[in-house]
Amino acid sequence: MLVHEVGAPAQAKGPIETDAVIVGAGPVGLFQVFELGLLEIKAHVIDSLAYPGGQCVELYPDKPIYDIPAVPVCTGQELTDALLKQIAPFGAVFHLGQEVTALEKRDDERFFIQTSHGTQFLTKTVFIAAGVGAFQPRLLKVDGLERYEGTQLHYRVKDPDDFAGKNLIVVGGGDSALDWALDFAKEGPHKADSVILIHRRDGFKAAPASVARMRALCDAYEMQFIVGQITGIEEHGGKLVGAKVTGSDGITRIVPLDIMLVFFGLSPKLGPIAHWGLDIERKQLKVDTEKFSTNVPGIFAVGDINIYPGKKKLILSGFHECALAAFGAAPFIFPDKKIHLQYTTTSPKLHKVLGVETPVFD
Repeated sequence: MLVHEVGAPAQAKGPIETDAVIVGAGPVGLFQVFELGLLEIKAHVIDSLAYPGGQCVELYPDKPIYDIPAVPVCTGQELTDALLKQIAPFGAVFHLGQEVTALEKRDDERFFIQTSHGTQFLTKTVFIAAGVGAFQPRLLKVDGLERYEGTQLHYRVKDPDDFAGKNLIVVGGGDSALDWALDFAKEGPHKADSVILIHRRDGFKAAPASVARMRALCDAYEMQFIVGQITGIEEHGGKLVGAKVTGSDGITRIVPLDIMLVFFGLSPKLGPIAHWGLDIERKQLKVDTEKFSTNVPGIFAVGDINIYPGKKKLILSGFHECALAAFGAAPFIFPDKKIHLQYTTTSPKLHKVLGVETPVFD
């Protein structure tokens, strides 16, 4: 069972006392719940987003992922849904729509945590699974454009159906811009009426195959590509009706639109994490590779937020880190208990924890 506490007001009683707090509810943070659960460690999960899934759901909910072991292909949303189902037996409590604003170690070796909604915790261990940190999309800065954010201006795609049958301008030259432009240009349930890709130069930081496909669609008049920068907007009757695009020839043209999608990438910020006394290298947390502990005993870092020799920013790498971090945390929670490695295939104890029956083999 999952307990959700979304954007809750400040609690009336004292701090929530727990064994583990996980900061970040992306795929790695969710799998950390699972690995802790196998060791009978209950966790509370905090995330600034109003729903679990992290970047996978925030930025790429419908994009395919091909490198999850034993799963040939799944979307970011499907991966999140499967992880939530997998961790359901462990009763994690989610505190969503809130950021961690304070973390300090107490004399009793526990950590005091407070969120932006006033929720407080006293926990024996902390797991930072915050991805790239508190990330915000890089904005398109044009006078007056901000008035349309959330209606006609979007920096992410939550539901592709919202853009079906619309005249779209897609701005950017990276994978996200190309992927969504191609997605909305192709035949399908959320095909746009028209798609115009705008980038400041005729060169892209995107997969070559995507660039080739975009050019082929342009040649077939199924979408359009314009080299230029948006320098102004056209408005009528309180609506955004066009973008002023200045090309490399210095001429400004008005490009009509219903909706503008901007993909300039993310601006990752560690936020309050930077002030927690943790060793930081290139905006990432340094950890050991035995238990993925930071320099502060009891604080662990897993997923894209950490750095170590040979680090690869892959979801499957984060899953591996979660397992070792859970075993590394056990002595802080059960100091007098020896933890043995058990297998979910054969262990009656783990079957009980998972709420499944132990199979009987002839």
